[in-house]
Order: sequence, then structure tokens, then C-alpha cells
Amino acid sequence: MELGLKSKRIKMSAVLLSLLFLWGCEKAEQKSAQNMGSMLGPVNNKEQNEQFTPVTKGVEITFPADHQAHSSFRHEWWYLTANLMDENGNALGVQWTQFRFAAAPENRAKQPKQTAWQSQQIYMAHSAITTKDKHYADEKWSRDQAELAGISASPFRVYLDDWQWTSSTDDLFPATLNANSDQFGYSLTLTSDAPYQKQGEQGYSTKSSDGKVASYYYSQPFIHVSGKVTIDGVTHQVSGKGWIDREWSSQFLLDSQQGWDWFALRLNDDTSLVVFQLRNATTGKANYSHARLMQQDGSGIAISQQDISLTAVKQTEIDGRNYPTAWQISIPTQQIEVTVTALNPKAKMPLSVPYWEGPIVIEGTHSGTGYMELTGY
Repeated sequence: MELGLKSKRIKMSAVLLSLLFLWGCEKAEQKSAQNMGSMLGPVNNKEQNEQFTPVTKGVEITFPADHQAHSSFRHEWWYLTANLMDENGNALGVQWTQFRFAAAPENRAKQPKQTAWQSQQIYMAHSAITTKDKHYADEKWSRDQAELAGISASPFRVYLDDWQWTSSTDDLFPATLNANSDQFGYSLTLTSDAPYQKQGEQGYSTKSSDGKVASYYYSQPFIHVSGKVTIDGVTHQVSGKGWIDREWSSQFLLDSQQGWDWFALRLNDDTSLVVFQLRNATTGKANYSHARLMQQDGSGIAISQQDISLTAVKQTEIDGRNYPTAWQISIPTQQIEVTVTALNPKAKMPLSVPYWEGPIVIEGTHSGTGYMELTGY
């Protein structure tokens, strides 16, 4: 799939070299797309690693300020998924993500840029549409430069070329989301009046049992979505529900962690559940999990990892690798016993950093829709 990069944008080979440096890999083969720990773990250069801003407990997340980029941290993302129905009642999913990576720590001396093109920040955007029998995905890259990619404050905007989240205020909503590629595209309207949900301890989200790694993390799981999608030249009117996650950190995983299994579950119109687990790189087994039950009025309940059970019940082979595309999720303390199944088990993102991402169907004590992300396989 062609990326359609303009000449001003960074060449892919140069970007990947920068990311090798960013992710602290001593050898090219260590930047394995299957090992998320090598991507989001510590920088090998200890002095450089210490120059990135650490995630610490007790820092207040505020709005709309924290919708903006946090350039002193190594990485962050704006991550939207949406479960939609077209005019014929067919289910489909839309994903849009813009990532920011710091290729090097900010200059603490705050020396001015020599040119407008000078930047230590790299943006990567992913876009996808998934139906029961089709899955299309694409990506774009750019440096942080006002003409190409970045984040604007008032009105709020996240953009990379013509893939753009554009709000009419300094908040995330109301907004439009537009992205077009060769085989698919979408133009969506996004609205929400629900309070944001701060994950973990008021937005401080640990990613290991020992608490050594963490991120700042908040969500909006109650978004109304409407608009149109185009698939293979055919345009459909769509409507449904969306979910955005905002997360930033300087070290997301331990070296010993390989990847994660993440679920955004819409249990009914007023209740959503986020649940994820991180896996050990050696054993492949989960070594940390977290869940939060969220209500549309802004209230929520953090669930202890001892009360969470995630069990893969079906594997799908894609390109010689097995992805667990059906799961049983059990949280007895909340009377939740559900099976989640991929709408399209072949929804692997065949991008420069491959992973599985797609819509799911929920059955059991609750019924509904959601999204699943599987990394490190």
C-alpha cells in the first residue's frame, strides 16, 4: 500500500533510523516489531533516558491543557476507535491514531531553532477501516512542522497532512475527523458531553506490578459519531459510538515486557469497561492487568488485578503468527462474564510496526460492541 508521502516529509528509511535511536536498539534486528518492550522500554543510553521527563504520581491532569502535546516525554498518542453501522445495518469499525515520538530529549538550555524545519519530534499516523470481510490500513509519517504535522491549541487540532482531527473549540469536542487513503476514507462528526475518565490513580496509570513504569492516561469512552465512510469507491452513511484514549510517558514498558492485550468494551449505552494486560517477554504470560468500569456521568470503579481474568479461547494465524482473536473476560466482583470475538479475525495492521486492531462483538452477561488491540505477537 502506497503511503503517498510528499517530498517535504521525512523519508521512511530516515524515520526508521531515527526510531532505532529513539527506542534504544543497539542493533537493527533488536527493533523487532514483535517486541513492544524494545520500542517503549528504556533508552539504552542512561544519561539520555534521564533527560526525558519521568511520569510521577500526584501530577494533576487538566483540560484542555493536556489535550496538547507533551514534548518533554518520549512518546504519546491520540487514539480513536469507533463501532459504527452503515445505512444497511452492517457493522464496521474505524481507527485513527496519531503518535508522537521524541527522537532525542529536548534541549534543556532551550536554544532557539535554527530553522522552522528543525525538530526533535516525529509524528506517525495510522488509519483503518474494518468490516466483516475487509480490513484496510494505512500510515503516514512527518516531522513536527506547522505545514506538515502537529497539534494546535485554539481551536484544538491534531493533524498529519490531510488526516486531521479538528475541533471547533479548545476542547476535543465537537470535532470532525477526516482521513483518506487509496482504498478507503472517512469524514466523521464527533460529539461528547460526558466527563473525561482518568485511568489508574487520577490519571497515573501503572504498567507493572512493581510500579516502576507508568503513563499519564485519560479516556473519553462516550462519543457520538456520525458521517460517511468510503470503501473501494462506495460511500456509506454511518453512525455509532467512539472512544478516544490519550496517553503519554517516557517509559511505557519494562524490558521484560513484550506487549499487551487491550479491550475497550461498551457494555451498554451508559457503561463502558477498559481492561488490559501486559505480558512477560520470556513466558508470554500476563504479569500485570488493570480494569476500570466507567459510567457516562463521569463516575468509575478501578478494579484490582486479582479480580480480572482474561483467557484467550481462539487463535487466528496471520502471516505465520498466531493472534488470540476471541477471549473470555471475567470480573466476578462486577458480575461481568463475557466473550469477546473479533468482527474480522484478519484485522492485522500491516504497517511498519505491525499489530492487531479491530472491532469486537460482546456476548454473555452483557452484550455490545468494542475494540481490541493485540501487540507483541
